[in-house]
Amino acid sequence: MSMNILVINPGSTTTKIAVYEGSNNVFTETIDHPVELIGQFNDITDQFSMRRKSVQEVLDKHRVDELKLAAVVSRGGLLFGLEAGGYRINKELVEAFNSDIVSPHASNLGAIIAYDIAQPLGIPSFIYDSEASDELEEIAKITGMKDHKIKPLAHVLNQKAVARKVATENFNKDYKEFRTVVAHMGGGITVGAHRDGKIVDSVRDDEGPFSPERSGGIPLLDLIDICYSGNHTKQEMIKMVRGDAGIKVLLGTTDMRLVEKQVKDGEAKSKIVYSAMAYKVGKAIGSMATALNCKVDCIILTGGIAYSSYIDEIITEMVKEIAPVVIVPGEFEMQALASGAVRILDGKEKAKTYKQGECVE
Repeated sequence: MSMNILVINPGSTTTKIAVYEGSNNVFTETIDHPVELIGQFNDITDQFSMRRKSVQEVLDKHRVDELKLAAVVSRGGLLFGLEAGGYRINKELVEAFNSDIVSPHASNLGAIIAYDIAQPLGIPSFIYDSEASDELEEIAKITGMKDHKIKPLAHVLNQKAVARKVATENFNKDYKEFRTVVAHMGGGITVGAHRDGKIVDSVRDDEGPFSPERSGGIPLLDLIDICYSGNHTKQEMIKMVRGDAGIKVLLGTTDMRLVEKQVKDGEAKSKIVYSAMAYKVGKAIGSMATALNCKVDCIILTGGIAYSSYIDEIITEMVKEIAPVVIVPGEFEMQALASGAVRILDGKEKAKTYKQGECVE
């Protein structure tokens, strides 16, 4: 049966909208939210009305008959404790994404907008493969600091989508029988170790490679010195790690095309910084390969930066002795969200329910 699925994917300065008929894309459109506009809001949740209106304008523009929608699905937000896969959006989940228990991120708005659209239509709404999905093995969470465990945070949606794609198309395997290390390279960079259909360990964007807008990991004692220097507030420190960091502060831009041109033109600083980013991705891949006992079917490079042959070549040279390298540039989040919703509606997967911080079937 044909099913029309509305897909919503909020980013820091964009909201992507798509309609799928089953797994076939009808249209995809990206709404750009100027930095000046975003800057007018004190909190991310304050952006709800603005973004909801923008989504409605796109639906009206494309003359989408909302009565023919079977479901609305959105990228999940930074709510720790969720499992991978799909969740039916309910009032409790909306309240959680509206609260201060979630880490600030535009993706938190996705569930809120999806629920607002779906409820009056009497159709289900879902989130799928949230960034904070927890599949890590217990041994990967333990730290040497009392009462502190590692919380997973990765580009789960795209990492899993690309891993499924490569497993099927390149190796004729089911994802659940596939062992791979996936490096998603975008505004932030995360690296995941995939085994038996799960991300069993991962390198977060704030502990591994620096990226266009992330600082990556730095020695903890150095970080403590910066935090207690008296020169920065907590919010300023967060921005120094996420947002005002990485290539943005080292080279003054987040446009990797410009950096590539600078490298090709022989600018020494651009070359060493850009090469260092690739080098640190290679190191992170190596660490995740050992988490799989170096029994890896392949290593996958994905995300927007994977379009760079310069970056790909540096990383490939570092890791090619571990396993073959497969390059899948770009991201497949919209398709992955639609496909996840279809699997739930078809009964091939069961959506979970969020209730008072617990995950129940």
